[in-house]
Amino acid sequence: MENEYTDDETKGPPYKPQMMKQLRKAFIKAGIVVPLTHNDAGMNGYYVNGTGSPDLYGFDDYPQGFDCSHPLDWNNLTKSYHDYHMDVFPDRPLYIPEAQQGSFDPWGPSAPGYEKCRLLTDKNFQNTLYYHMLASNVKLINLYMIYGGTSWGNIPFPGVYTSYDYGSAIRENRDLSEKYNYLKPLGMFLRSVPELYHTDVVSSRVISSNREDSPALVTHLRNPDSGASFYFVRHSDASKDDDARYTLQLSTNSGELRLPIFYETFLLKYRTTELIVTDIKFGNSSLIYTSASIFFAGRMGSRDVLVLYGDVELPHEAIIQLKGEPNRIDRSPLVSLIPPSPLLNLAKGTLISFLPGITQMVEVWDSDEQLILFCDTETANALHAPVLAGDSSDPFRSFWGIGSNNSIIVGGPYLVRSAILEDGTLGLNGDLKEDAFLRVIGLPKEVHRITWNGVDVDTLQSLRKWPSIVSLPLTKTISLLPLVREFGPWKYQDSLPEITNAYDDSDWVVANKTNTTCPYGPLFGSGPVLYACDYGFCEGAVLWRGYFNGSKAKEGVRLAINGGEAFAASIWINGHFLGTSYGNSTRNLNIVTETDEKFIFPDWTLRRDKINVLTVLQDNMGMDETGWPYDANKSKSPRGVRGYSLLSGAKFTTWKVQGRAGGYRHYVDKHRGILNTGGFYGERLGWHLPEFDDSSWKHLDLQSGLPNDLAGVGFFRTQLNLDIPTGQDVMMSFEFEDMESKPYRALLFVNGWNMGKRVANLGPQTKFIVHEGILNYHGSNTIAISLWVMEPNQTVQPRLKLVIDAQFEGGVGASFEPGPSWGDLYLASD
Repeated sequence: MENEYTDDETKGPPYKPQMMKQLRKAFIKAGIVVPLTHNDAGMNGYYVNGTGSPDLYGFDDYPQGFDCSHPLDWNNLTKSYHDYHMDVFPDRPLYIPEAQQGSFDPWGPSAPGYEKCRLLTDKNFQNTLYYHMLASNVKLINLYMIYGGTSWGNIPFPGVYTSYDYGSAIRENRDLSEKYNYLKPLGMFLRSVPELYHTDVVSSRVISSNREDSPALVTHLRNPDSGASFYFVRHSDASKDDDARYTLQLSTNSGELRLPIFYETFLLKYRTTELIVTDIKFGNSSLIYTSASIFFAGRMGSRDVLVLYGDVELPHEAIIQLKGEPNRIDRSPLVSLIPPSPLLNLAKGTLISFLPGITQMVEVWDSDEQLILFCDTETANALHAPVLAGDSSDPFRSFWGIGSNNSIIVGGPYLVRSAILEDGTLGLNGDLKEDAFLRVIGLPKEVHRITWNGVDVDTLQSLRKWPSIVSLPLTKTISLLPLVREFGPWKYQDSLPEITNAYDDSDWVVANKTNTTCPYGPLFGSGPVLYACDYGFCEGAVLWRGYFNGSKAKEGVRLAINGGEAFAASIWINGHFLGTSYGNSTRNLNIVTETDEKFIFPDWTLRRDKINVLTVLQDNMGMDETGWPYDANKSKSPRGVRGYSLLSGAKFTTWKVQGRAGGYRHYVDKHRGILNTGGFYGERLGWHLPEFDDSSWKHLDLQSGLPNDLAGVGFFRTQLNLDIPTGQDVMMSFEFEDMESKPYRALLFVNGWNMGKRVANLGPQTKFIVHEGILNYHGSNTIAISLWVMEPNQTVQPRLKLVIDAQFEGGVGASFEPGPSWGDLYLASD
């Protein structure tokens, strides 16, 4: 119902629980039948019970924090999930709506970048945190974020830049990272082992290990119905970077075990967690014990199938009840089987040893009743387990547990998107990054044909052999596209006529409000309140024009301007540039959201005994987030001019303001939304839109910057023609090549969509992802740049190129959605 919302009456406005109660009533009235939830910002107990409480309470946790500049430094984990659960809401499942999956990256020249955020929250962190949550008996986990994506349009929150990649498992450009490869086997394990869905915490204790400063901990979860047990073994302090050796004594449904059986000790590598499982079912078969990880445990066709995997550098072992007469197996010499023996307390199962060094999929047992396989972790990470889609009339045919309970395992391709078995044909669809061997496990006997993206990949004769693992060659047929595409020719037009003497602002909004709804009042100056949101202009660029009599103002002006973290504001008097006031951010340190400066009027800039015009162009970086102590007023940011006074003591006679054309209620482009544009002159006139007539504009290359190296704003436009071959998934981005710090800001528009804000004096972002659908891969694209140069004579020369980040054969493709053109929006309004 709400996210990170307090019920503390001393924080922010009152009646918060009553509002939550109204929300609940509204959701139910609207036909919502799924349980309603709430995410508490930590273990605060907000909305656990009482007025406004949801059906399902949860809380978030980010143990690594959000400083990616030291990605190898770890914090310890939050230890109290289970105790808090039992103390506060034991009658409901333990739910974590936001479990850390990455981190945001702030503005500033020292911002580390999202790859370091990905390293901070890498596969080892995922293994440690998510196993810790499972060990705490968490039953619902939502990862923040699996895919962060792009904050297109004007930024709603100043703490991050356009990219919201977040160091996620799926990169902003949709490429899959190493973190995704870890999550996939974890998801397969959770899908395969339903015994974990209903467990009690039996114990959590220190076990014998060689680490005195951070001994190993083992938490035992047990399913009360089946007796299945899960032993999570981890370091007591996850921030330490030493290995630990340990042994374990445990009970199974078949008797006591001292582990390991084959070796003296287990090795728990630093910053990892291991899971030992006992007494689970796979199909109609029993797994008594394994120290290896489980990728798949279930039934495929007429056989029970178990796929185990483990670290290539470590030994692993298992006890399994084998069934059936074995078919011919070319078993690896690194795999040993010891049959059931009362002397070894193994009367009910076969002991299997996996020595270090297994680097591919190996057969352990292959009979008409069972198929058991083992591979190393890297091989398991490359496996896919697509659902065999159910009945074609079922809209949920590809959803596991709803439309189908049938699956196969596929290795080799970069991505397997879907699998359909119809009339003896197995149709696989997915992506190839390079040539690969298609390995299919659990192939039903009725299959006589396999296709990949609709093309046959093998003959009937070879499939009749029907081995446990079918290997078929897949050859990538597409040719590589050029990696870089230059732009041009460009056309240019000035986009700041508001600073000229002849500019007519008669249709601007008169800024004459004497009060504000913002809880933060003006700082100084007598006259109207100059907060942009009060006049309907919260997003993007806002322009102010203040009028005064020149005979009484000989010195200058003092301005306090609030634009948010990393903002900027440039000031002119009668068209003459006075300077730029800069906000700041350096890795969310030294944050400057508001400036207070004096700007001196050179004598020759004033018009004596005449009206003079002061022009302020400021950028609004979005509203502050309501953070600790969760006072709702914090997000009501006073964006605008918080204080103004002429140094001579004279007064401004009039103020006018202009932002996005049409303000809140009557903005022009409802299709692209309210965040798409701000108040730059070119934005207001639709110069960023396709089909705008720029035939009268002058030819000027973007790399040339503004004419005469002046401070100001210019609009640049060009056309980009693409002809990407079909059947490919090509990930592209627009990249500014000028990496050095320069005093300019730029907006990137692609076919009318605002796809990025470049703040070149701070950074760090120079690369802007644009996906197919916004980009027309098979035709013309309108590219526009709004360039704001904030200092004169600085040789601002932006260099922009289109870069191919990745290219795959296959993919789902996206239809180009052109959106309204200039004529659709501006001629229609006439």
